[in-house]
Amino acid sequence: MISMLAALEALDAAVEALGAIDPGTLAAPERFAVLERLETSRRRQIAVAHDIVARLEQFEGCPPVWIALADVLRISRAEARRRMRDAEQLAPRTTLTGQQLPSQLPATTKAWQAGVLDIEHLRVIQKFFRELPEQVAPIEVEKAERALAEHAENLRPDQLEKFADRLALTLNPDGRFSDQDRARKRGFVWCGGQRADGMSVGKLIANPQLRAEFDAWFAKFAAPGMCNPADQTAVVDGQPAQAQADADLRSHSQRQHDALSALVRGQLGDPKLGTHNGLPVTVIVSATVQDLQAQSGHAVTGGGTLLPMADVIRMASHSYHYLALFDGVTGQALWLGRTKRLATADQRIVLHTKDRGCTAPGCTVPGYGSQVHHATKDWSDGGNTNIDDLTFACKCHNLLIENSGWTTRKRKDGNTEWIPPPQLPLIPGGTNTYHHPEVFLQDDL
Repeated sequence: MISMLAALEALDAAVEALGAIDPGTLAAPERFAVLERLETSRRRQIAVAHDIVARLEQFEGCPPVWIALADVLRISRAEARRRMRDAEQLAPRTTLTGQQLPSQLPATTKAWQAGVLDIEHLRVIQKFFRELPEQVAPIEVEKAERALAEHAENLRPDQLEKFADRLALTLNPDGRFSDQDRARKRGFVWCGGQRADGMSVGKLIANPQLRAEFDAWFAKFAAPGMCNPADQTAVVDGQPAQAQADADLRSHSQRQHDALSALVRGQLGDPKLGTHNGLPVTVIVSATVQDLQAQSGHAVTGGGTLLPMADVIRMASHSYHYLALFDGVTGQALWLGRTKRLATADQRIVLHTKDRGCTAPGCTVPGYGSQVHHATKDWSDGGNTNIDDLTFACKCHNLLIENSGWTTRKRKDGNTEWIPPPQLPLIPGGTNTYHHPEVFLQDDL
């Protein structure tokens, strides 16, 4: 029986041979036929990879599987999670008693492994079952899955989506959805990072209660003349004068945006919110003295958001935000030494400035979600809680240090170096550049 490594070497050789062939030697119709064969082969390789993903497991020293998968394959963590969810739906299942069960989508799995489905086909089928109410009988769900898989073998994804929409109406003709159905779909996410202009796009799926609450809030605070950032005497309470309402040139969506901003701004810093990781629940901003004086450039928040300096100066007029300044040339921040177990609030602010987030290589957790970690010697081993030995680490990576053989140390440049156990297929001695993309820009320039 051929080994997996031998099969991969043969595959590499075959791809090398294909790449060496001049496509110009093929007749025009043959090129379409070759592309079809290549597409089927690519899809089958993806199916094999998903089968391996389904069998991944966390061993000693290994980060959570989705983190390790992202780092080893150099894919985003969101993509790693998607692949694991896909593999979970398409892989055979085993009960606690050892009984073998088919995958969650058995007909789809068969077509997927045969290479006749693209990832877009799979997304259409997954969306169909996400939107399907729980009241549909299991036998009808099984029939629907078989029908979708069969039609997916002959339809493009956009055609399959049309069929899926009609099938959903057939199974739920009255459009009835339970509270559980709605609760399952609720959520809010940012759609990617910030755009080039600094703006962000989010997706909100609100349940009826939140929609009703927003309607009531917007009726008051998104009315013309309310919460207008262009008004030097902006009204955030009471009633705006008619002249203020008449002078308000914002669109309806812009007024609702500003009303949400006023809602959140009015809550941040309130002592009733308590603290988060040792600091009040508020905005923490890091900026250089040079940019602040020049009123140009960008600052960075504890969540990794880039703030234009004009926004930083405007936000500084509110009393409950933290602004940490450091030298833009040397990177020098405050020196704070303490002989206490926990880092002080001032030290946490400095770490927001210096690290911006978890310092483990590739980790995307921002400062708001990170904990303070002793980089060289833990407190229990006699280490001091001095700022030059502190660093940010998320909960997951903190646990790796405590339980799984990972170590950290401070480099001369002040960056924290993470050293994995030798058995992990990761580059040793890595630092995290995710929160500091400007270092690549400096190298390029």
